[in-house]
Amino acid sequence: MIITELYTFPVKSLAGIQSDGARILRTGFEADRQWMVVEPVGTFLTQRSCPQMALVQTALRGDRLVLSTFGMEDIEVAPPSQEHCGRMDVEVWGDRVNAMVHGDEINSWLSDALGRQCKLVFFPPGETRACDPEVSLADDSTLFSDSFPLLLTTRVSLEDLNRRLDDPVGMERFRPNIVVDGRIPYEEDGWKQLEINGIRLRFARCCGRCAVPTVNPATGMIEGPEPIRTLSGYRTGRDGEVYFGINLIPESAGTIRTGDKITVVR
Repeated sequence: MIITELYTFPVKSLAGIQSDGARILRTGFEADRQWMVVEPVGTFLTQRSCPQMALVQTALRGDRLVLSTFGMEDIEVAPPSQEHCGRMDVEVWGDRVNAMVHGDEINSWLSDALGRQCKLVFFPPGETRACDPEVSLADDSTLFSDSFPLLLTTRVSLEDLNRRLDDPVGMERFRPNIVVDGRIPYEEDGWKQLEINGIRLRFARCCGRCAVPTVNPATGMIEGPEPIRTLSGYRTGRDGEVYFGINLIPESAGTIRTGDKITVVR
């Protein structure tokens, strides 16, 4: 099997960046979910409650983040400095992080783009956010992702889903980091350890899906119950979660590229 697509999401729940290569760190892809949008009280925002977040495009120029959206001038965002930035406690799925806060200009731009008051925060160097201890090791950590550093999906599983849908959907609905071609639909559920270019990736759990795949990334609107309704008919676990894709934890660092071969070690 080979890698067919790679995606980095610098800002949690904003549009991602497709590329031919990505550097894997122990916390996930370099710069992935390094920023997050929060309400003024520090609660994180996602497309679940703010689907128009899908329309804010992201790009990386060195260590700088560039944000753009329809009808507004692009804005360039430098990582905040430890000495000259505000700090605030933010919450992501019950975890508290003392994040670095960007300035008023950036926060005003983002508030205008999303039509609600919000702030852009940065995951501070030296801070650690542990992965779910039930399925990870003591030194496994991530940044602002939901639970784990990486999400992998397969093309063959999406093709199986699309055969069941009246209107096929693209892989971008599921916001994966790594997409591989695959051989048998949903065989990834059983992959316990993978290797790419000598980098070992450990299975954490199958990915339970929320409402985000119902958001059309081209319109920034929730467009009905699909594809979750169809998925729920044959991919619901005993716990009631609807599964598509698998979460992975890197055991080492390195670079991967589209076209690289993937070996299922276990």
